[in-house]
Amino acid sequence: MQKEKSCGAVIYFSKEKTPYFLLIQHKNGGHWSFPKGHVEPNESEVETALREIKEETGLEVKLDTSFRESTTFSPKEGVMKDVIYFLACANNPEVIQQIEEVTDSNWLNFEKALSTLTYSSDKQILIKAKQHLENI
Repeated sequence: MQKEKSCGAVIYFSKEKTPYFLLIQHKNGGHWSFPKGHVEPNESEVETALREIKEETGLEVKLDTSFRESTTFSPKEGVMKDVIYFLACANNPEVIQQIEEVTDSNWLNFEKALSTLTYSSDKQILIKAKQHLENI
């Protein structure tokens, strides 16, 4: 069994004390999720998350590593993939999409983000992220 690992973040931007979450539509598969990507050699989880966020969205973010959630799935036969998500606050909401990998992006309130996410594992991570935000 081949192992793969990606890292990314649940990104939010607060407007009038309401968090808006960034979802991107991935070109590969068309699903709605969070920015993420493969860990490169000699790269930490944090470095990967920051690099992938910058590449896919153009955003500068402040990463909250006290929030760390993971999910595991099989993207294809013979491969198991771990995806690590942190929480990240965007310095500003201006997204510059990476056209090679991102079809669309939206800042959504919690309820809309929850209904837009494609995978139930991502929905669970968003719920945990919102709970974490309410407690900091």
